[in-house]
Amino acid sequence: MKTEKITLGISAAAVCATILLVSPAGLRAQAAQPPAAPSDSQAPITSDPVVGTSSTATPPAGKAGAAGTPAAKTPAPAATTPAPAATTPPPAAPKPSAPTPVAPKPNAVATPTSGKGAVVEDIIAHVNNEIITLSDYQKAQAQRAKEVQDACNCTGLQLQNAIEENQKNVLRDLIDQQLLIERAKDMSIDVTADVVSRLNDFRKQNNLATLDDLQKAVESSGESWDDFKQQITNNALTQEVIRQEVGQRVDIGPEEVKAYYDAHKSEFDRPEEVQLSEIVLSTEGKSGADVDAVKKRADDLRSRIQSGENFASLAKRYSEDPATAADGGELGMYTKGQLSSQIEDAVFKLDKGALTDVIQTKTGFMILRVDEHFQAGEQPLEAVQEEIQNKIYQEKMDPQMRAYLAELREQSYVVVKAGYTDSAAITNGTAIQEVAPTPDAPDKKSKKKMPLPKVNG
Repeated sequence: MKTEKITLGISAAAVCATILLVSPAGLRAQAAQPPAAPSDSQAPITSDPVVGTSSTATPPAGKAGAAGTPAAKTPAPAATTPAPAATTPPPAAPKPSAPTPVAPKPNAVATPTSGKGAVVEDIIAHVNNEIITLSDYQKAQAQRAKEVQDACNCTGLQLQNAIEENQKNVLRDLIDQQLLIERAKDMSIDVTADVVSRLNDFRKQNNLATLDDLQKAVESSGESWDDFKQQITNNALTQEVIRQEVGQRVDIGPEEVKAYYDAHKSEFDRPEEVQLSEIVLSTEGKSGADVDAVKKRADDLRSRIQSGENFASLAKRYSEDPATAADGGELGMYTKGQLSSQIEDAVFKLDKGALTDVIQTKTGFMILRVDEHFQAGEQPLEAVQEEIQNKIYQEKMDPQMRAYLAELREQSYVVVKAGYTDSAAITNGTAIQEVAPTPDAPDKKSKKKMPLPKVNG
């Protein structure tokens, strides 16, 4: 499914959210177990009703944008990847070791000017041997305000109140992230390969050929390439710490899943829906024998999948739709009426795991797989078990996260400048004391006054 070029995010902060903006289910996607949580996003498919040509419409957040018109109705989210329930509690995560005490840094960053220190940046918090500056704080505030404005769909006083409420935890989240980054260093966590993979995902999502092209795009938007990479590295480090040290603490048993299902059955009364994945090969700029060659490649890929090869792996390697290739071709969940009649007729008659024939579109060829097929009505427990597990996981993850971060705070040197608030501060935290500058000490080796010589009168 061919897409239009995606505009790169304005800043690294906009692309790489702080760790506490990442959902616990999203964090699990980085680990081998439990597997990734479901995605609520989808890439709506539209089709030319005459020739059956398909394209990708602009999807909700989480999928790259493309040409077309999205369906007006948003289907209820559903689980896409299993999250196995834990029947036995896992071993308790080791408590973080206390960091080596360090001396506090000055309350401002200075650069030498004519032999004197000139203040260029206020420091508003110390986190062990690292600092959070006023510009760090203001940048995070601006980013949070933009996120609230984008998500709130409100104006005036309602928007102002939503922003003010969100701003209360800005400094807390900056401190949390720094504590997690330092913990990752203590654990000798290496995320080099993960960072390269994430950079390549950004590159593909923006239809860029090489990482050099991505660097140029980042820098042309006014963002430092080094800052961009550091944001991605920090995000990967914090996610891995949480996976190893917090995810283990979340225990979900089958009886808990059953109890949730029994108490929320009305949530699972749904229309018939299918969850789809795709592999797309483009024929843009091709004609005649070249188009036939692309069709043969599509037929070969379909045969390989039917022979047992992994659909997601082949999608990542061969699919030419950058909006979905990095996710193994995942498109999302669709109800009847959201797809073109050509595609709807092809997929709604199939069972879970089945493939469509190779479908020719105006811009290429596609293969669709039905990942899930839910019949209309109240869904049975086995059909929504994965979704329930992820909901319970998210509910349990937040308090576990705060408990773990409180442990890190207790074992760390965290102080905040007077006038700023860490909403998760512990009782032994103290404010940075402002003191007047110390005047230069007098020269201890000052010369003694010599007595004047006596003059004979």
